[in-house]
Amino acid sequence: MPAQQVYDTVIVGGGHNGLVAAAYLARAGQSVLVLERLDHTGGAAVSTRPFEGVDARLSRYSYLVSLLPDKIVDELGLRFAVRKRNVSSYTPVVRDGRPTGLLVGGGEERTRAAFRRLTGSDAEYTAWREFYGMTRRVAERVFPTLTEPLPTAAALRERIGDEAAWRALFEEPIGVAVEERFTDDLVRGVVLTDALIGTFADAHDPSLAQNRCFLYHVIGGGTGDWDVPVGGMGAFTDALADAARAAGAEIVTGHEATALRTDGHAAEVDFRTDTGTGTGEGTVAARHVLVNASPQALAVLTGDAAPPPAEGAQLKVNMLLTRLPRLRDTSVDPREAFAGTFHIGEGYGELAAAYAQAAAGRLPDAPPSEIYCHSLTDPSILGPDLVARGYQTLTLFGLHTPARLFADDNDKTREELLAATLAQLDAQLAEPIADCLATDAQGRPCIEAKTPLDLERDLRLPGGNIFHRALAFPYAEADGATGRWGVETAHANVLLCGAGAVRGGGVSGIPGHNAAMAVLGR
Repeated sequence: MPAQQVYDTVIVGGGHNGLVAAAYLARAGQSVLVLERLDHTGGAAVSTRPFEGVDARLSRYSYLVSLLPDKIVDELGLRFAVRKRNVSSYTPVVRDGRPTGLLVGGGEERTRAAFRRLTGSDAEYTAWREFYGMTRRVAERVFPTLTEPLPTAAALRERIGDEAAWRALFEEPIGVAVEERFTDDLVRGVVLTDALIGTFADAHDPSLAQNRCFLYHVIGGGTGDWDVPVGGMGAFTDALADAARAAGAEIVTGHEATALRTDGHAAEVDFRTDTGTGTGEGTVAARHVLVNASPQALAVLTGDAAPPPAEGAQLKVNMLLTRLPRLRDTSVDPREAFAGTFHIGEGYGELAAAYAQAAAGRLPDAPPSEIYCHSLTDPSILGPDLVARGYQTLTLFGLHTPARLFADDNDKTREELLAATLAQLDAQLAEPIADCLATDAQGRPCIEAKTPLDLERDLRLPGGNIFHRALAFPYAEADGATGRWGVETAHANVLLCGAGAVRGGGVSGIPGHNAAMAVLGR
């Protein structure tokens, strides 16, 4: 049970953002309590051993790092590191009846040569360089603002200082920019994928949901790089929990918040506990309450009307292999192809077809997905024996599979989708992926798949949406509804510090940092 009945701040939820807020507030001298309903902290940013009897500690849900500012790591003194991937991406394709592909990475000249082999000229590579030069300049200007009070749209536009970039990323559907700049279908698709991670949208969706997703995928760290967390994602949240406790925060697991009452100045949080040694109920009081959960969960706690959930649209698959599979394209080493992002069925036309089929209410015939191998960059997630025997992990993220498709029979549809997704992968391989799968202590293949409905059940993500809600552009709304930091709610002393805050989504710690700054009046 909590050690006190009254705290300066109570944080509901021990995911990574809640732990960031706890560490900052405790370091500022506040008494802080974190209530976590599960028996561990970390939320979706955890490492687990999903396969019985196998010493492989995988990043089970979230798996790469881009949006985490060095500022948070440095200010909290976290013992945590990331590693760069040597290859950005590999995309297999058949051209003129011959298996080939596009490998991006290994230096400028090597990448230029790869574009030339695929497309027959330097034109697409020149367009690629110009486009990502533009996004990098935007990233350098936008990323530092994420840990500052929200700018207005006009102020952010002025800070970017590039009207063409503003129009391409903030005003017109991203499909316009892709089609204006690139002509090759495969290259167009590789560019578009960053707009569709966990986001069910067409390239020309007038809502610009795809633009917001694209923006957050190209601004991380001011570079757009997506890095591998050393030791797995759990190493990050373990370091955060250590930092919070070292600063004096109290973290209690197995304690689920059930209600939140506030008059705007003081608040009370009811909770129930089931720690394995007994059950109970209790109430704690605080000046501020931070909710590291979805906007829907916040509404349940306060009794307010809940916003409609934003639908998730992804398939997450974890695999452990005895070896990497051989590729049909023999010009590329599998250790390079899988070290970056391995795109499957993600040509521009293929993505459009998959979206149209899913929007019509059926699973895509050729489900698009992307894979990477964590253990190529960071073998520490595997036990020494597995490393010595050449085992590798594969993490697959599928697109255009909205939660609605699983509503009738989640288990059956999951199996159908997994089979179709692996068939798409097999089409790029010289051998079936099933021949490379390791087995667990019971002789079962080391593979698990999670649908949006699985994530809703396991992590309480409404609709299975990995961002908690539709992503928002990183500026203040003109009506002031977003507040100073983007974490404010209808209740003056209750803040939303989870991914559903403005500038939330992904593993970033940004909403946690911003909620702490709001509490401290900065």
